[in-house]
Amino acid sequence: MVILMEKRTAILLGSTGLVGNQLLEALIKEEEYGKILVINRKSIEPGSPKIEEILTDFSNLQQLESRISGDDLFCCLGTTIRTAKTQEKFRQVDYGLPVAFAEIASRKQVKNFVVISSIGANAGSGNFYLRTKGEMEQALIRILGQKVFIVRPSMLLGKRGEFRFGEEAGKWLTAIISPFFTGRLARFKGIQASDVARAMLYTALHGAEKQIIESDQLFKLSKIYHHE
Repeated sequence: MVILMEKRTAILLGSTGLVGNQLLEALIKEEEYGKILVINRKSIEPGSPKIEEILTDFSNLQQLESRISGDDLFCCLGTTIRTAKTQEKFRQVDYGLPVAFAEIASRKQVKNFVVISSIGANAGSGNFYLRTKGEMEQALIRILGQKVFIVRPSMLLGKRGEFRFGEEAGKWLTAIISPFFTGRLARFKGIQASDVARAMLYTALHGAEKQIIESDQLFKLSKIYHHE
């Protein structure tokens, strides 16, 4: 008798971003997943029969919750102060939404919640960006315990749909000095968005030794997944 294994369902937040877009492509190719529930503000080109899209402005999460069900939730939400205009609006996206979806995930018994944070995230930091990310991490661990995995990439490399001068300048500088990042400094090397995406996918499928995964470890997990 042949036993058919039920395929997994992925929930993806932020598929239009740099990492989110790469993760969506990886999920489409990954045979472990039979369905990808994509939650966005703007519609995307489906590209696969696996994809089910939910369009929302995130203003009514209670109504949205009834449509959410799956095994692994990938949170690639994030903005910049420049885009958000104010610290309050930035915090709504980079803290408020991940925390709200973590609460939904806990009620819906999602098995894994894999979220993008940032290198240097620290709830006690004097830097608003790093403090917000650190507070987000603490909140998610409090809500989900061992079900949450936090990835902390360094400078993200890859082509965005929008031009960010500061980020592009940072990438240029990172490319020059990255060869000098060895040993303890390895986690500060720039990392391709595709490597972060593959590492997130590997973590959902196989777990990770640590709950908080630094950038150098993301690169290693990506290579393991790539050669499976």
